[in-house]
Amino acid sequence: MDTPAGVDRLPDGPVRRMFQAARTHDLDAMVAEFVEDYVNTTPNHPARSFTGRAQVRSNWSALFAGIPDLQVEVRDAATGADGKVWVEWESHGTRRDGLAVEQAGVAIFSLRGDRLSAARFYLEPVERDTGDVNAAVRSVAGAGPEGSRP
Repeated sequence: MDTPAGVDRLPDGPVRRMFQAARTHDLDAMVAEFVEDYVNTTPNHPARSFTGRAQVRSNWSALFAGIPDLQVEVRDAATGADGKVWVEWESHGTRRDGLAVEQAGVAIFSLRGDRLSAARFYLEPVERDTGDVNAAVRSVAGAGPEGSRP
C-alpha cells in the first residue's frame, strides 16, 4: 500500500493499522484497533469527549458516509518514552452537499496491549479566513487595534 509522508514514521501496531484502515475507509478494520472501553478526551471541546469503541464506529461511519472522498494523511509521528504515539494528521474531502472540509491537528494515543485504549484529540477545522496572528493575539488578549486598550 502506498503511504503518504509520515505514515512510515508510525510504529508497527494499532496506530499504523488504524490510519491505514481509515485511508481505505475500512470501518471494521479500523474499529478493531480500539479496545471496547476506549477513552477519547478532547481538551479544547470537553463536551465532545467520549468513551467506547461503539462511538468510534458511529463517528467514522458518519464521516465515511457524509464525506465519500475523505482522505486521511499523517504528516508526522513520534513515540514517547511512555509508549504513547503522537500523530500530526489532517483530513480533507467534500461533503455530499458539496461543501469542502479540511481538518488538521494532533492526536496522542495510549495503548493497552496491541490496541488503542485512549487518545487526547486535538483535530480542528482549518480556518483560512479568520485573520492574521495579530488579530488572533488581540482576540485572546482583549487588546483593541494596534495594541490600544479596549
